[in-house]
Amino acid sequence: MSSAIEMIVDGYLKLSDRKSLEDLRMHRRRLAVDLKARTDHFDYRSSIAQIEQDIAAIEEGLATLSGPISG
Repeated sequence: MSSAIEMIVDGYLKLSDRKSLEDLRMHRRRLAVDLKARTDHFDYRSSIAQIEQDIAAIEEGLATLSGPISG
């Protein structure tokens, strides 16, 4: 996980800001889709891999925010 995303996710977790985490995840997903759809001759694999790591970190944060379901 990149340190920038770690800091952002940690900040949103401290604020219990689920909406911002979901928005961030959606933004990263759109970015990954856009890069995967590119047809030029540039190699985007490392950028896509980083974005996918960011998405995983965001999802971990969302899971932490959800916590265990109490019944």
